[in-house]
Amino acid sequence: METTSRAVEQTPAAEGGQQVPSARRTIDGYLEAPFPWYGLDEAFTGPRWLMQVGTAADGAVEHGSIGHGDEPSVRHETAGEDRGKFAVVVSVAANPVRRSPDGTGLLEATSVSSAAWLAGVGLLTFTWPGQMDHSLRDDWLDQQTETAWVLADDLAGADWSTLSLPVDGVPTPFHYRESEFGWVLAGSTSQGVHVGAYGRGMSAYGLGFAMIKDIETYA
Repeated sequence: METTSRAVEQTPAAEGGQQVPSARRTIDGYLEAPFPWYGLDEAFTGPRWLMQVGTAADGAVEHGSIGHGDEPSVRHETAGEDRGKFAVVVSVAANPVRRSPDGTGLLEATSVSSAAWLAGVGLLTFTWPGQMDHSLRDDWLDQQTETAWVLADDLAGADWSTLSLPVDGVPTPFHYRESEFGWVLAGSTSQGVHVGAYGRGMSAYGLGFAMIKDIETYA
């Protein structure tokens, strides 16, 4: 799944390693999406914040992420340090294989595996070992990203279990796995959207998902 992140990448960390307030991020990419966005349902009463959108080769917004809880940071991580509690919900448009705008090729289809891979890679972004030498980080991320893809491509494998969670109030099956870095899950909605999620410090078992009625309230 080849997509390009744009418009609302994580803003640079402020002094002390804390993320700059999400109010500085743009909502434009989210408003351009031809599909609804999902987040945690109303049972979650903590902070919510925009993260980033990703576009397909034709420039259309294809996926994006909404954060919940403490904004994670990879800076100043030491053994035993509390790195906060968060859950990120990834919405992915359920697209079939389709022709590119110029008619010269095909754009890849998206699936639950797409959501699982994006969630797996998202978790890695905030959980690389703090004691690792920076010169080794790229190699580690490459290896772990490849592993995330292999796992996402085998949702029926032994690394995944099944977890039923509510989506818009309806019990929905999700593929779920845990690792030393946190948890990842992925499933589909009835609204043409695949939902992935990842987190740390917040149990996935008590979560519920709901369509966001007005994404502009996150700006």
